[in-house]
Amino acid sequence: MLSFFFFFDPLYLLFVAPGMLLALWAQVRVKAAVAKWSQVAAGRGMTGADAAAAVLRSANINDVQIESIEGVLTDHYDPTSKTLRLSQQNHDGRSVAAFGIAAHEAGHAIQHATGYALLNFRSSFVPLASFGSGVSMFLLMIGMALLSMSGGGSKFGEMIMFAGILLFSLMVIFTLVTVPVEIDASRRAVKALDQLGLLTGEEGGGAREVLHAAAWTYVAAALTAILQLLYYIMIFMNSTSRSRNES
Repeated sequence: MLSFFFFFDPLYLLFVAPGMLLALWAQVRVKAAVAKWSQVAAGRGMTGADAAAAVLRSANINDVQIESIEGVLTDHYDPTSKTLRLSQQNHDGRSVAAFGIAAHEAGHAIQHATGYALLNFRSSFVPLASFGSGVSMFLLMIGMALLSMSGGGSKFGEMIMFAGILLFSLMVIFTLVTVPVEIDASRRAVKALDQLGLLTGEEGGGAREVLHAAAWTYVAAALTAILQLLYYIMIFMNSTSRSRNES
């Protein structure tokens, strides 16, 4: 009989453990890098908002608004309104970390302005990924419950779980596409900061450290999603195999 305990299955933990450990390590690394370089003032004396504006100007982008928002590391670029939103710490901050994060978000604006294909795909994929993420877990839970109660021989449970797997795959695709999008934005940010001379020497290395650490959080999210999908597929395959053997 299949071993299911809804939210606690030892096998599930074994599957996702690598992703969870990588995510934990990445979060610790990000917090450490941001904390370290938030204490180091950028030599130019500009704010993060100033740095983002300079990066945008260097790419001849003049129609993006830069706003301050509440929260910690809530920084993001909104392509629908062409607005670059920076947490107050990074909008008004004059640290190396603020420069790096602000420039990274400006990198997304540059991607948008230049028609970067993966960013456009990710933006258009958001509704599907959001729907898949929300509904898939409900279907997977119901499907696994039906399979568990029937000893793995419920055709209806298999159908429900298959639908859940398909929807969950949408979220997996989104996390996979996010990795190169974020890495490319950081690459553009570092290149612009170097060309503009906004950060030099140790400061430039600090910005790279912050952005590299942040990139690992997206890698960890993608790995965790893939491992979860593999776990669900394994359960589904085991069920269908059992059904064939009993028929």
